[in-house]
Parts: sequence; C-alpha cells; structure tokens
Amino acid sequence: MKKFAVLFTLLLSFSFLAGCAGNPGGQASSGKLSVVTSFYPMYDFACKVGGDRVSVTNLTPAGVEPHDWEPSSSDMIKLEKADVFIYNGAGMEHWVDSVLSSLENKKLTVVEASVSAPFLSADAGTNAASASIDPHVWLDPEIAKIEMNTILDAFKTADAENADYFQANFDRYAAEFDKLDEEFSSSLANLPQKNIVVAHNAFGYLCSAYGLVQVPIEGLSADSEPDAARMSTIIDFVKKNNVKVIFFEELVSPKVAETIAKETGSSTAVLNPLEGISAKDQAAGEDYFSVMRANLQALIGALSK
Repeated sequence: MKKFAVLFTLLLSFSFLAGCAGNPGGQASSGKLSVVTSFYPMYDFACKVGGDRVSVTNLTPAGVEPHDWEPSSSDMIKLEKADVFIYNGAGMEHWVDSVLSSLENKKLTVVEASVSAPFLSADAGTNAASASIDPHVWLDPEIAKIEMNTILDAFKTADAENADYFQANFDRYAAEFDKLDEEFSSSLANLPQKNIVVAHNAFGYLCSAYGLVQVPIEGLSADSEPDAARMSTIIDFVKKNNVKVIFFEELVSPKVAETIAKETGSSTAVLNPLEGISAKDQAAGEDYFSVMRANLQALIGALSK
C-alpha cells in the first residue's frame, strides 16, 4: 500500500507541472498543446500566450548563445512529438529548413513568428553598411507584440477550444508591450547622447524605434572577434564622440569590450539582446519584460553621461 501511495503521489505531482516545463508529448497524452520553441524569446512569448494550456520546451539550452547552435538527435525527437514549433525566422535559426524537411511529423504546425514583422537591413540604426537582414526583431517591443500575435493565431488554430483563453492572455501582454514602448520612448527621447557601442549588430530595431545609433564591434554573429582595423575604427569613434560606456552581452566574452574601454577610458555594462538568459535568471523570474527594463536603465545610465 505504501508503494502505491508513493507512486500515486508522484503521478499527481507530475500532473501539476506548469505548461512551460517538461517534455513535449503531444496534445492527446496531456490535454495540452505540445509546443517546441527555437530559443528564448520564442519560448517566453509562447509561455505567456499559452499559459497552463500548453507544454513548452525550448530547444536552445539556457545560457547558450543561439546564433551557431544546432539541434541534436534528441531535439529532433521532441519535434517529432510536438503539435506546434515556433521559431523567429529572418535567418536567425540557420538550421530550420533542413531540420523541418527531415521530419516525419506531418501534423506539426510550424510558426515563423517574424513573418509579419517589418524587416530592417543589418545597417539600420548603425553607422555601418550591410546587405544582411537583421533578425533581432523582438528588441522593438511593438514588433515583439506582432510576433506574439502570430503565435496567438497559431494556438487558436491548433486548439480552437481554448481560443478565448489564449486571446485573453495575449490582450494582457499586448498592453504590457505598449507600456514598455512608452517607457522607452519617454525615457530616451531627450538624453544628450544617442550613440551606443555594442558587442554585435543586434540592436538595430531598438535603435530605429527610439532614435539611437548603434556602433557594433562585430556583425550579426555574436561570437566572432573584430580585426585590428575594426578595433581601431571603434576606438576612434568612441574618443571622437565622447562615448562613456561600451556594452557587452552576458552570453559572450566581454574581453573585446573591456579592451576598448581600457583604451578609451570608458566603462563597460551589459546590454542584453535577449537571445537567451541563464537558468539562474529564469529561476529568479526574469523574463522579456524585466530584461528589457534592465536594458532601458543601462541605456539611460550610459546616454546621460
């Protein structure tokens, strides 16, 4: 009897696990939509819209920079069992086409969250030219809201019985995106400095939305290092434009930013492109909105000097 009681307790505990934890097993087995996401912002948005009616698994591990990450065979199994797969698109996940073409799961609903987003070239909001498309659309809160709306539409289609529930969740967070947008607009509008020097070319959408200019040390990939000529260009820019803060990212080594800061008498600070957050931060309750507000405070501090 004790063994049965223990087994029952364990099963009961598993039944109460929230949607944004655990492995996907298909709607039929859990009563929830089984959702797989490519990396953190997609995961966060899916959790917010889906609430306790979805089970969400994020492929890119917490704290891992997603640009060069690729799925493993175990990740493929998760996709084979899923109802919905959500990815950003715009070139962010270079592996998507080849992975999807190899799946046998023909019932999988595939959602490219950025499909309705207005795209910028990689040189938008920067002082550098590029023909590439910038995939970091979620860093503009109003475009992030568009991505969440795309996820909403997919959930409504995949689980029509819970359409009203999904809509109510979206409406609550849509208002939060609008509030965040207003906070950025009002806080950054009249600051004396407009130039931000950043680790990689991730902040074009944010800069375009709020009248800033990003000067990226490196291009769209976060883990490459600049050559001597690029370092010299950045150092000259920092000195000539009185830039006081060099931004780096938590998921990438700060070595280059620290070198530039040392050469120019500047300080360093974190500006998070929200490509991923650590397991510790997730456990502490950090999410898209809290990280974006931390970014706003970092920008205010840097641009007020």
